[in-house]
Amino acid sequence: MPRIQRILSFFFLIAVVLAVIQCARRGTPTGGPKDTTPPVLIKADPENLTTEFKAKKIRLYFDEYIKLEDVQNQLIVSPPLKYNPEVSPQGGASKYVEVTIKDTLLENTTYTLNFGQSIVDNNEGNPNSFLTYVFSTGTYIDSLTVSGVVKDAFNVKADEFISVMLYEIDTAYTDSTVFNKPPNYLTNTLDSTTIFQLKYLKEGNYAIFAIKDESKNNVFDQNIDKIGFIEDTVSLPTDTVYLLNLFKEIPDYSIKTPNFAAANKIIFGYSGGDEKLDITTLTEFPDSIRTLIAKEPEKDTLNYWFTPFEIDSIIFKVTNEKMKKIDTFTVKTRNLVSDSLMLTPSHRNKINFEDEFHITSSIPISAIDTTRITMFNKDTTEVDFKTKLDTLKNRIFMDFEKEPEETYYLNMLPDFVTDFFGNTNDTISYRLATDGYADFGNLRLNLAGEIDYPIIVQLTDEKGKLYREIYVPEAKSLDFNTLEPGNYLIRIIIDANANGKWDTGNYLKKIQPERVIYYPGTIEMRANWEKIETFTVLD
Repeated sequence: MPRIQRILSFFFLIAVVLAVIQCARRGTPTGGPKDTTPPVLIKADPENLTTEFKAKKIRLYFDEYIKLEDVQNQLIVSPPLKYNPEVSPQGGASKYVEVTIKDTLLENTTYTLNFGQSIVDNNEGNPNSFLTYVFSTGTYIDSLTVSGVVKDAFNVKADEFISVMLYEIDTAYTDSTVFNKPPNYLTNTLDSTTIFQLKYLKEGNYAIFAIKDESKNNVFDQNIDKIGFIEDTVSLPTDTVYLLNLFKEIPDYSIKTPNFAAANKIIFGYSGGDEKLDITTLTEFPDSIRTLIAKEPEKDTLNYWFTPFEIDSIIFKVTNEKMKKIDTFTVKTRNLVSDSLMLTPSHRNKINFEDEFHITSSIPISAIDTTRITMFNKDTTEVDFKTKLDTLKNRIFMDFEKEPEETYYLNMLPDFVTDFFGNTNDTISYRLATDGYADFGNLRLNLAGEIDYPIIVQLTDEKGKLYREIYVPEAKSLDFNTLEPGNYLIRIIIDANANGKWDTGNYLKKIQPERVIYYPGTIEMRANWEKIETFTVLD
C-alpha cells in the first residue's frame, strides 16, 4: 500500500507541475501597450538652479536608460559660449548625461542649457522635450519671463511642438539672424497646448519668433518651416502676453532641373509662387515640330509639350524677368512612352445642386466639337446645357439645370475632344444623379460686428476640407443651401488686398498674413433642416 501511495503521489506531483506549466503558458504576456512616457530627470549634480556655480561638469540622472540624438544641434546654451560644451555619452545607452564646460563663464550671469529634444528613452525614442538646466555664476538666478500663445494663421488648430525663440537684439543681431543662428532662449508648446512661457531671462531687448522646426535645427528654414513673428521689440521686464500667428511663407524663387515625364512632355518644377517664366530652347528644332507650354493646375509646375522627334538632348533657357534671373539646362532624352489622352470627370454618380461639373484632360485641349456631346435625363428627354472650354485649367465646364431625384446621362461621341497632338476621344458615357431637397439642410448666415469688407466666407469640415465659398464685397446675409448632413466650420478671410484669396505673410518684408476668423464651435446640419446662425465678428 505504501508503494501504491508513493506512485499515486508521484503522478499527482506530475499533474500539479503540468497544471502550473499550462497556467504559466496561458498567462504569458504577448505584448503590452507601447511605451510613450519620456525619461524623467530624478537628480542633477550640481543641483538645478545652483548659484555661485563653479563646476566644470554637470551630470543629469534619469529614471531609465536614455540616449542622445543630434545633441550638437539641439543643445542651446544661453548666453552663447565660444566653445560648445561636450556632452556624453554620444554612443550607446546610459542613465545619465554628462556636460563638460570647455569655456570660461562670465561673472554674475545666469546660464540656461536647453537640450531641445535630444534626450530620448533608449527603447521607443520618446523625448524629454526641452529639458532645461539653469545655473548662475552670481548670487541670484535671472527670473524674468515672457509668455504668450501660438495659433495658426489659417487653420483652426495649431501644429504641435512649436518652438518659441527669443533673440537678444544686440550689435550682432540682424533680420537674417533667425535663418543662421540658434536663439538665446528657447521653449516649446509641446503637444497639448499652444501656451508658452520662456523663463530665467535677463533684462534687455529681444525679438520673438514661433517656428514649426521641421528639421529640428533651431533656425528658420523658409522652404519647410512655418514662422510667426511680431514686429515690436520685446523689452524685459514685461507683463505683455504675446500672440504669434504661425504661417508658411511662399518660398523664394528657385527652379528645379527639368526632366522628361513622358516622350512628349518635359516638366519644369519651380517654387516662388506665381512666377512668370519664359522658357525658350537654345537647341534648333525642325520646322515641323510644334511646342506648347502649359501650367499644371494646382501645382508649381510648367509642362513643356512637343511633338516627339529624334534628338539626344535639348538645351533650355529659363528666364524670370521679375527676379532678373536666367538659368540654362541641358535635358537628355529618355526612352519613355508618350502620354495618351485621358478625360477625367469631376463627379461620378452623385452630384449636388450647387456643384459645377467639369471634365479635365491629361493633354492640353486644342478644340471641342459641341455637336458630339448630348445629355438625357432618366425619361430619355434631352437636357439643355452650356459648354465652356477653359484652356488655362485645361477643363471643359458643363452648366445644366439640376432637378431633384433625377438621373442624367452624358454621352460623348468620338472626336468631341481634340488634344494638342491631334488625338481624339473614344465614346465615353457618364451617369450623374441628384438626391431630393429633403436629403439636405439649408444654412443662412448673418454677419454682425465690425467687419472690414471685402471678405471670403468659407464652409469646411472639421478637418479643414473646403465645401463652399462665397465672396462678400459688402454686408449681406449668406445662404449655404443643400448641405449634406454633418458638422461644419465657418471661416472668414479678411481679404485686405481684394484679390479673392487668402494671402500668407513674409517675415523679411514684415508682412503679416491676412486675418482669418473662425466661428466659435461647429455647426451641425441635418437632412431637411433650415437653420439660421449669426456670426458676430469681434475686433
